[in-house]
Amino acid sequence: MKEKIIVILGPTAVGKTSISIEIAKALDGEVVSADSRQVYRGLDIGSGKVTPPEMDGVPHHLIDIANPEEVFSVSDYLHLGRQALSDILTRKKVPVVVGGTGFYIDALLGTISLPNVPADQDLRTKLSGFSLEELNAELQNLDPERIKTIDTKNPVRLIRAIEIARVLGATPPSHSEKLYDIAYIGLTLPSEELGRKIHNRLFERLQAGMLEETIRLHAHGLSWERMESLGLEYRYMARHLQGHISYEEMIAQLELEIRHYAKRQMTWFKRNKNIVWFNPAQKQEILDHLIKFIGY
Repeated sequence: MKEKIIVILGPTAVGKTSISIEIAKALDGEVVSADSRQVYRGLDIGSGKVTPPEMDGVPHHLIDIANPEEVFSVSDYLHLGRQALSDILTRKKVPVVVGGTGFYIDALLGTISLPNVPADQDLRTKLSGFSLEELNAELQNLDPERIKTIDTKNPVRLIRAIEIARVLGATPPSHSEKLYDIAYIGLTLPSEELGRKIHNRLFERLQAGMLEETIRLHAHGLSWERMESLGLEYRYMARHLQGHISYEEMIAQLELEIRHYAKRQMTWFKRNKNIVWFNPAQKQEILDHLIKFIGY
């Protein structure tokens, strides 16, 4: 019998953090974060990282484990994430995987294979001279499905995706053999309501010192170029702080990009027909569903 794992997923700002903590407390679980930026130390406000008071005593794994100046790959995440799952299961606790980075979730749970494609330095050198538009056009031609879910403004990810597509032809397919018995809980909201939450959360983070956090990160050695590759909040704050865009332009462009990101997340998640979708307000229904799954 495969070991049971709970997954809480959904687009950014939908409310995954608070519900995951309630579920973990109710089911004697521990949270495993599946967020590609919350692994980095210091990227706190901008990534929406859960705070110790918000954790409410629930252990969290895969947060604050990497230096933001160094790239933390999905392979790194897979290695440490599997260790965390094994540790939690060995102690007879329930792993609650939480996040919005669909590729990380699928890799961790073994529902997608990581591409065994080595770096092609000649190709990378060639592609580094391409514009964003040219990189997007190249990936669109090679792998039209991947272009729907990738950060189209991130040249590092675009180049890697092109590298993989040239060798494999497309994003790695899903496995038919699953490593775990998984209950997928998807959180969703009407687009207008999610848009309001994205808007309000952006201003809340700015008021909490998100821009000041970025200034500190740069002062401690995090380059503007690295922030650009980290995407979303850090990309547009870096552009503003360098004088490329005004404060107002930063807010407008960032809010639009977060909305686009939420759409890309949903495009990825909709490929998984095992997800049971709930409105975040349906807390009792979610808990009842999971109690039945766990067998309490």
